[in-house]
Amino acid sequence: MATVRLDNVTKRFGGKAALDKLSLEIADGEFFVLLGPTGAGKTTTLRLIAGLDRADEGAIEIGGSRVNDWSAAERDVALVFQQYSLYPRYTVRQNLEFPLRSKVRRLAQAEMDERIARAAKTLRIEHLLERKTDRLSGGEMQRVSIGRAIVRKPRVFLMDEPLSNLDAKLREALRGELKELQMRLGATFLFVTHDQIEAMSMGDKVGVLNGGRLVQVGTPQEVYSRPRDTFVASFLGSPAMNLVPARIADGKAIVVPGAFEFDLSGEARARTGGRSGPVTLGIRAEDIRVGSEGPAEGLVHDVENHGVEKVVTLKVADRLLKATVPGNMPLGIDTRIRFGWNQSRMHAFDTASGQNLAG
Repeated sequence: MATVRLDNVTKRFGGKAALDKLSLEIADGEFFVLLGPTGAGKTTTLRLIAGLDRADEGAIEIGGSRVNDWSAAERDVALVFQQYSLYPRYTVRQNLEFPLRSKVRRLAQAEMDERIARAAKTLRIEHLLERKTDRLSGGEMQRVSIGRAIVRKPRVFLMDEPLSNLDAKLREALRGELKELQMRLGATFLFVTHDQIEAMSMGDKVGVLNGGRLVQVGTPQEVYSRPRDTFVASFLGSPAMNLVPARIADGKAIVVPGAFEFDLSGEARARTGGRSGPVTLGIRAEDIRVGSEGPAEGLVHDVENHGVEKVVTLKVADRLLKATVPGNMPLGIDTRIRFGWNQSRMHAFDTASGQNLAG
């Protein structure tokens, strides 16, 4: 396996930068998730590492070697797309065998058979080896697609939203299987997705990409608990973090004068960086406590039933806040209810730059 390093990589299409001075390092054997919205530059990053596109500026290293001028074959990476890219008239065995028959590898038949058997056992598709791929389900086809990557024993696995075409239940199952597979192989994985659940549940590290720039890198918990700016704060989390304009004056945060204002605790003051004046406060839905003892009051504007929990939207004047409550809590639309919040987990952001004031 190998490390992957990008140093100030820029890629332009028609004068527009898809990636802008992107620097990124993926450790050997790490499951790294690149997370971002559509158009953030995620697939472009994969294609540059794979050698399918060339960077306009910057260096790309795999295993400590600069590979900017290497062909895709020389880089020895495996790319798994969201589209399965299988040969429909071939059997599963023939699809798995196909990348091993290249003139570059020149493997003996016994070695090919051994690799196919090992990959099929790992992915639990041994019973499918003689079946044509056009008779497989979506989950089975994706397993075969991943198997074609495994048999090559590449230095790096690059995965471009491989689960996005599957139904929700199958995606959930394959998330766990992919993570288990990566740990068993000890392989270096770069997994691209716009799905925050995939990022949070699978990644050793998560890099948040926006507009071709890497906004933040850290463990899933670090990125979720300490977002660097309002983009990361709102992009990670379901429901998204509540971001409300407020004003800080004399140790007090004022969201809605007279209706939603509170004295800042010592920890909350530290998180504001000692700022006075306008700020954007960030409060996660799970950090809002709905109940009779809360210091503020809001109107129940909407209720979404998610089974084990409900997401309730509270309205205070013209401010809307989302909170999560137990699924069995009775809530009626347009009823008034009191609520509170955990100040120790509250964030404050600069209104102009969006940067977290806690640093």
